[in-house]
Amino acid sequence: MTKPQLLFERKPDNFAPAPWKPMLTSKPNAKLSLEESLKVVPNEAGTPQYQHPYEHEIVRMSYPKRVFKESEPIMYQPVETTEATFVDTYEGVLEMMEELKGAKEIAIDLEHHDFRSYVGLVSLMQISTREKDWIVDTLQPWRHKLEVLNQVFTDPNVVKVFHGAYMDMVWLQRDLGLYVNGLFDTFFACEQLHYPAKSLAYLLSKFVDFDADKQYQLADWRIRPLPEEMMYYARSDTHYLLYIYDRVRNELVAASDRGDVDKDYIGRAVEKSKEQSLSRYEHPGYDEETGEGSRGWYGYIFKNSHLAFDSEQFAVFRALWKWRDNTARKEDESTNYVLSTRDITEIARINPPDAKALHSLLPLNASLARPRFNEIWEQIKETKAKGGLSLLHFFTSMAPDSVRKNGMPIAARKTTKLPDLDGEVTVSRLTRSQLFGDMPISSKWDPSTRPTETEEEFIPFPWQRFIQQGSIKGDVQHDTAAEEVNVSEQTDTVESAVGNAEVEEADEEFTLRRGQKRKSQAIEESEPSEEDTDSSQYDSDEEMQEGGGVIAVEDEPSQKASRSARRKLRKAEEKKAEEERLRRQEAKKVRKAQKKQKKQDDKTKKFDAVPFDYSKATSVLHSNRESNGGQADGKGKKKVFDPYSKSADADIKGARKAPPVRGERSATFKK
Repeated sequence: MTKPQLLFERKPDNFAPAPWKPMLTSKPNAKLSLEESLKVVPNEAGTPQYQHPYEHEIVRMSYPKRVFKESEPIMYQPVETTEATFVDTYEGVLEMMEELKGAKEIAIDLEHHDFRSYVGLVSLMQISTREKDWIVDTLQPWRHKLEVLNQVFTDPNVVKVFHGAYMDMVWLQRDLGLYVNGLFDTFFACEQLHYPAKSLAYLLSKFVDFDADKQYQLADWRIRPLPEEMMYYARSDTHYLLYIYDRVRNELVAASDRGDVDKDYIGRAVEKSKEQSLSRYEHPGYDEETGEGSRGWYGYIFKNSHLAFDSEQFAVFRALWKWRDNTARKEDESTNYVLSTRDITEIARINPPDAKALHSLLPLNASLARPRFNEIWEQIKETKAKGGLSLLHFFTSMAPDSVRKNGMPIAARKTTKLPDLDGEVTVSRLTRSQLFGDMPISSKWDPSTRPTETEEEFIPFPWQRFIQQGSIKGDVQHDTAAEEVNVSEQTDTVESAVGNAEVEEADEEFTLRRGQKRKSQAIEESEPSEEDTDSSQYDSDEEMQEGGGVIAVEDEPSQKASRSARRKLRKAEEKKAEEERLRRQEAKKVRKAQKKQKKQDDKTKKFDAVPFDYSKATSVLHSNRESNGGQADGKGKKKVFDPYSKSADADIKGARKAPPVRGERSATFKK
């Protein structure tokens, strides 16, 4: 198929410098002249762009009052008795425009093709009124003359009904120079009414009971002449749309409260439609360094950051992307037609070492890439020579607050240089914490608990504390000489208590004993079990508590007596348990010895030799005679089995016919 754009009187310029200038030659229904409207202003990203030519009119327009009132829906014309008019001449466009001027509402839809064009082509435009349908061929060489339809499209008294008009607004500006003032988008009506779906197919099914065949949605609409099925599909998009507009508008008005901003659903739908009509077309492009832009690679690698390209792979990826974009602009083809993004990613991942390897990686359907593989290879080598970051380092360098969306860097903030300080720097500390107040952060810093300089750095034992207390009492009660005698007597008492743990004075308040538990000779020789280990460990711990490990201080002799009685009782129980354990262990040894002896006896009996009885032995010399029953002529000899005896005299038979081959089990064999 020949490209239609090659026959256009105004051919698309894919290398046009930014910003894109509207192709308007006149401005119907204007309140501000065309010259005053075409001003260059920065967009949201800061890039200079021409102002929307009808922005002044759209912002200040008021929708007709009938839009905000309920009315009886006007039924659509029967499809069987009406036909759509195909408009492929400029005269036909003028005739259609005269009929459109008398309508209060018109429905509009577009069919777009973007595979064999860099920016895309509006291939068809459907327009419907309450009485008639038109299908306009927008691939004619004079397509730029369709700008004349602005007389109707920019008239605020004529409501233009679209569904999902976001891209339609941009395509009309780019290809036909058409602008819409008085838009009503039924998509926003579905949004305000909270429908479960917002597609046109859902609305057709809900209100018209019509199932749209969406297989033609992605069809090649450049075909001429259009098949009947595609004509019917194109017509159905707008034929029922005005009836759907009546239904959803009535629902919005019924559910709205015009005095309440939160419940003014019809007002919200109208305002969103007005904002939609202010959309502007921008030249497609991207920043080669950051990859940002409508045709850039930044969004793709951001979604596929798991690729983890190294510096060379990332360089190959950027080189292929740049070559593809330039080739698509030159040939006026879509980038995916030149080389798909998936193929670019695969080639970059493999990182071919030479041109031959690169050629083998190019897909067979890449009709523009395969003949130019040397050009691609030169581009790759040039990008590799420049070097660059890996994908991970690239993401690290692309901080969200350092680069704008359009790739233009933000001016860096001025940093205040601190003065150089010579010598030591003193840091002031507050006497009172602003966070904790007067509460000490740690007991170490609490002055009330801070030890004095005269206090010792160690903690005294109880007996040392007892001696110190005794010394203090002696100071109060006696003189210095008497104190020395008292301390010496108390020291002698402690030494005597250590030497003889059995004998304790009644007025003593502690007992200091050291040593380990003495075990009997039998217990030491035997292997200790878990119970013995636990009990001995417990005794050892207790002995350590009573002896040299920990000092036990007792208050009264009755406590020592009760503790001694409990200790004796526990020792008696442990002794009894130990005797029981030894008894069980001895019994176990006896049973084990008996079992071993029995096993040895059985083994001896098994291998005892039995003497051979020659009197009962069979004859070796006359063994054949005895096996024949004692008859020499062999009449009693057993007949030898012959497997071929039955088939020797029988006639030759053919093979049995094989059963037919089937998928299931053919038969079950039984004996």
